[in-house]
Amino acid sequence: MKTMHIGSADEHPFLTAPNKTLIQLAVPVLFALVAEPLTGLADTAFVARLPGSEPVAALGIGTVAFSSIFWAFSFLGIGTQTEIAQAVGRGAHGQAIKVVSLAALLAACIGCALMLLAYPALDMISGVLGAQGGVGILSWEYMLYRLFGAPAVLVVVACFGAFRGVQDMRTPMYVAVGINVLNVILDWLLIFGVGPFPAMGVGGAAIASSISQWCGAIWALFVVSRRLGLTVHVYGAGLAKLMKIGGDLFMRTGMVLLFLGLCTRYANQTGADEGAAYQAIRQFFIFSALFLDAFAVTGQSLVGYFLGAGAVSHARRVAAVVCRWSVGTGVCMCIAMLLGEQGVVWLLVPPTAYEVFGPAWLVVALTQPIGSLSFATDGIHWGTGDFRYLRNVMFIAVGLSFGLLVWMANVEPGQMLVVIWSVTALWAFIRAGFGLARVWPGIGDAPLAVRT
Repeated sequence: MKTMHIGSADEHPFLTAPNKTLIQLAVPVLFALVAEPLTGLADTAFVARLPGSEPVAALGIGTVAFSSIFWAFSFLGIGTQTEIAQAVGRGAHGQAIKVVSLAALLAACIGCALMLLAYPALDMISGVLGAQGGVGILSWEYMLYRLFGAPAVLVVVACFGAFRGVQDMRTPMYVAVGINVLNVILDWLLIFGVGPFPAMGVGGAAIASSISQWCGAIWALFVVSRRLGLTVHVYGAGLAKLMKIGGDLFMRTGMVLLFLGLCTRYANQTGADEGAAYQAIRQFFIFSALFLDAFAVTGQSLVGYFLGAGAVSHARRVAAVVCRWSVGTGVCMCIAMLLGEQGVVWLLVPPTAYEVFGPAWLVVALTQPIGSLSFATDGIHWGTGDFRYLRNVMFIAVGLSFGLLVWMANVEPGQMLVVIWSVTALWAFIRAGFGLARVWPGIGDAPLAVRT
């Protein structure tokens, strides 16, 4: 089978044009990442045209549930990307084929297990997320149909990791855009019922997502088989290592969800205005993270490749360039947030929440430049395979931030929303500090430390 070829480490274009190479790789990643939330907005816009507020509430519950579940298995993409990038750097293309084959097989098996295990728990999941009455019925229906797409979603995640591991950032972009365009078309046909298609409401939105994900999975597997290769002989692909990476990332993701869930809980408990303002800021926070994730994903591939080739100095150079671009992007976001506050207020914030929104928005804006380094260093250490270190740092960051937030909530300050986002900034700063120290000077058994 045809195998992708990047070239030797000393001939990589990053060495002669680091900024240009980074941007050329990061832009397609950004488009791939942005495609899904834009489709989520389209889903919401379609469902919002159905009678009553129950369909939108059910859609929100279903998407939150499945986003959390699929995020928990992000190791299928992150771990695959790192293992393949390092294998390609070593020139071990046969190993890369085994890794992607194992990852795709594992993704399909986990997806099928999710279908079987989650089905009896759908009522409980909707209840935990606050669904009652008609909302509960509709959210159960939505999640049922989304379950059929679970194997496809995870296979796509694994394939994207493989593509990015060989620094092919365009194919995931094409597949992601294709999936989401098809999803929007099927939304229109199945939610409202057009021509021979029945009107299925919220269930139609879920079916549209599942069908489009299966089409994307078939497309991704076909391209992987043509450009990288697939094999049934996965012995020696490193199942134990991939599962260990999965365990570290699973615990890390759980801590992230716990912390963000606590922030959301305290914001909503403080009052309806605080809850509305928090949600508006959170939407921008998530969207801005996509830009920083693009640099992180690109840095992961480049660091993994150079480290696999034994070119530690080149990998450290990648780390420096990724950090500079992330900080620069954070500065631009800070300026954009300060200048665009009134536009966000007009678009997303209820009039009664104006007073509590402004101070919290200022905190988030001013902390963007330094907070951006938490994303950059995550990508760098994903590339080195330093997953245990990232897991431990997340435990420290969440533990300290969690304790501070609980204490401040008991004190009941007048500006609880400012406290929440200040603690969130601390959470990001702790991660950034440990992430930087792992490279410069290289604390502990750092993969990128300069050896003398």
